Amino acid sequence: MASKLSGNGLFESSRLILPEHREAILKHKKEQERRGKPVMDEQAIEEMMQILMESYNQKTEVQLVVFNPFEDEVISGIIGAFNAGRVKLYMNDEDYTWINMAEITSASL
Repeated sequence: MASKLSGNGLFESSRLILPEHREAILKHKKEQERRGKPVMDEQAIEEMMQILMESYNQKTEVQLVVFNPFEDEVISGIIGAFNAGRVKLYMNDEDYTWINMAEITSASL
């Protein structure tokens, strides 16, 4: 068995990372995973708008994929209103959220 005092053993066995450094490393790794927003063509935007309008007019449930720089979020509900580039999505009878239409990457019934 080799002695910890020979070679670089003393320093190898006593490594530690300060909490501030660990947080900085984790934050840097998280930032490396950030991704850009996909660019949608006109046809995809038009199809998405038709689905949103159908949900609004017929009060049917729609699934929206909302862009997030780290992981997309899937939200289901019924479109309740359109207002200044936003969509009011009712998740149930009482809960709703406003979603920017620019952040929606896809919609399906």
